[in-house]
Amino acid sequence: MNELNLPHYHISVRPLVEYVFRSGSIDSRFQAPTSLSEGTRAHQKIQKTYNEGDQKEVPLKLSIEHGGFLFELEGRCDGLLFGEKGNIIIDEIKSTAAGIEGILIDSYPVHLAQAKCYAYMFSMDKGIKEISIQLTYVDSKTDDLKRFHQTFSFQQLESFIKEILEDFLPFARMLSEHKNLCRQSIKDLVFPFKTYRKGQKKLAASVYDAIKGKKELFLRAPTGIGKTISTIFPSVKAVGEEEIDHLFYLTAKTITRQTAEESFQLLEKEGLHFKTVTLTAKDKVCLNDTTSCQKDMCPFADGYYDRINGAILDIYKNKNNITRGTIEEYSKKHRVCPFEFSLDLAYIADAVICDYNYIFDPRISLKRFSEEYKKRSLLLIDEAHNLVDRARGMFSGSLMKSPFLNIKRSYKGKNQRIFESAKNINQYFIDLKKEADNRKEWILSEFPDNLFKLAAEFNSRTEEELASGSTDTELLDAYFMTLAFVKTAALFDDHYAIMIQADRKEATIKLFCLDPSLLLSKMGKNYHSKVYFSATFTPMNYFKEMLGANNEAMEVSIDSPFASSQTEVFIYPISTRYKGREKSYNPIAKTINDLITVRPGNYLVFFPSYQYLMETFEAFKEIDAMTETIIQSRGMAESEREAFLASFQEENKNSLVGFAVLGGVFSEGVDLKGERLNGVVCVGVGLPQVGLERNIIKDYYRAQGSNGFDYSYVYPGMNKVLQAAGRLIRSEDDYGTIVLMDDRFLENKYQKLLPQEWKDFRII
Repeated sequence: MNELNLPHYHISVRPLVEYVFRSGSIDSRFQAPTSLSEGTRAHQKIQKTYNEGDQKEVPLKLSIEHGGFLFELEGRCDGLLFGEKGNIIIDEIKSTAAGIEGILIDSYPVHLAQAKCYAYMFSMDKGIKEISIQLTYVDSKTDDLKRFHQTFSFQQLESFIKEILEDFLPFARMLSEHKNLCRQSIKDLVFPFKTYRKGQKKLAASVYDAIKGKKELFLRAPTGIGKTISTIFPSVKAVGEEEIDHLFYLTAKTITRQTAEESFQLLEKEGLHFKTVTLTAKDKVCLNDTTSCQKDMCPFADGYYDRINGAILDIYKNKNNITRGTIEEYSKKHRVCPFEFSLDLAYIADAVICDYNYIFDPRISLKRFSEEYKKRSLLLIDEAHNLVDRARGMFSGSLMKSPFLNIKRSYKGKNQRIFESAKNINQYFIDLKKEADNRKEWILSEFPDNLFKLAAEFNSRTEEELASGSTDTELLDAYFMTLAFVKTAALFDDHYAIMIQADRKEATIKLFCLDPSLLLSKMGKNYHSKVYFSATFTPMNYFKEMLGANNEAMEVSIDSPFASSQTEVFIYPISTRYKGREKSYNPIAKTINDLITVRPGNYLVFFPSYQYLMETFEAFKEIDAMTETIIQSRGMAESEREAFLASFQEENKNSLVGFAVLGGVFSEGVDLKGERLNGVVCVGVGLPQVGLERNIIKDYYRAQGSNGFDYSYVYPGMNKVLQAAGRLIRSEDDYGTIVLMDDRFLENKYQKLLPQEWKDFRII
């Protein structure tokens, strides 16, 4: 076969039939989710009823020429059954939590098509002239079954397959043509700058070596060296050499996603033909007045699946770098939901730029990627120091008392089952508060099995109400809160703590993930390679431990390409500790004033909290009412953040002082080159606020034999300082001043965490 040396096209049956047969509208009205474990259990229960000789989970493969391609189909049928009269039956099992009463044989054309493909593949392999299919639908809650039977001749199935492949052909041709253009463009691609910065070539080479060796890489590289282009370029080259097929560029913040987009655009100017897709949160990219994904509420949801194939062909033909703006443009043109459009594009893109949670959060991650796809994909994890606390949030789950009290009141006499369930959970919290003994927060020593059962019961009863068409948003929010709690409970082990917080009006129980390393490792499992990179992997062993590094992980540190003479570092040894902090407001304000008097320019001053910022700002204005100032406020909109950064201009005639928060949006990913930024002041060593969560983390790692205080407070705090001060020197032409305000910067513990180029500091 394939004597004409036709191009190969590998595809599984399911995505093939989904592409051809999907139709209709997006409908986000409540549907009870069926978990993977529930679906597997339903399948296995049915398969246990098969007769002796019947087979389950039968792998099928078929090569078939059509339209100038050799299509290589593969799949796995749920059951291969042998009837009493010698007839052969392909069984396709589908489970649902939404009930099976209204299902007909043609209710889901995709399911029928999937079974017919398997029937043809088996018939072709065994030379069978006639074969039957059986669609088996099972209610995952009640185990009720509904079955449909049909018999087809080989000729009927062969015609069906050819019709499917003919419909799929434009898409196959598009991807094949792109692949050829992509590989050729990568072959001719050169680094987009005339020369590498010092250390930049080593950085790129280490990424390429990690990909070649299928390794994890932990890469510490200084701010301003060009980490984004230096990780993307070798990764693209690896695609051209068929080491990998896809890459994900994962970030924590919008501004770093933009840097990745700009790097791909730079490579496109050098001739790269590469499809990149940026994923943006649904609420940010939605084109409708409200984010209600129902056909009667949103024109972009109505008929989405009838138009999506045409939209994909159009955008893929005309655009390489598919950013948020591009998605919105083509969504309006084809009247499709931009968020779902971007997800559909992500599965066929060469590169996906997105938030960490699309890969690591078990509740949000992209589910359609096969294990084979992962094996051919690379994860580039930017500013990976952020992933530690982000992962703790991803793997934690909470329940609050107040929603259940409200639901108990509103469903009394309306729905007895929901009323009783909400009442029981509310009572659990009441009893818990009685045990508080005037404590506002404490730790439970044992897992709350009773609450887990009550939450699962509430979910089950609420599903029925929501599935019936209820539009009660409070009930829906409570449902998803308890669902997340129940799912988190399934992960619970020795790496978790159970926290209680209570006051007169509210109580919260939180399953708090102390150590995210095992779950991060699990969620990143089977990807070809993972590259974690940051300017502030200090100390490296801490971050490797936190992020779940395997024993074979590579570790590379790149020296700063910038001369120490580009930065003057001063330490002002003043106490910024919480107790007695009010004594520091005026001295710090005066020191800032002295700095801009002696060295006029644009400055960013970072504080450990908004309150500290505001108190010092007021003191500064009393000393100097004339200097222009700008303040980071809580919850700034994107336009406000852009305006803040736009204030820092080279042509500013007078000094500008920007007051910002350590660890906030302006302390990472901000690129103010040249005279746009002349100095950075960091007030304090960045220690997180003392509280129960941080103290639990401290005690946990102390019990593991590590320095718990450093793990919980010092390392995360100093990371913020290093990131903030790193805004200053972004190129070989940048010069400026760094002032570290805290007497602890002179202690040995903190001195060890400072970059080598800062060690020649002066004390104010």
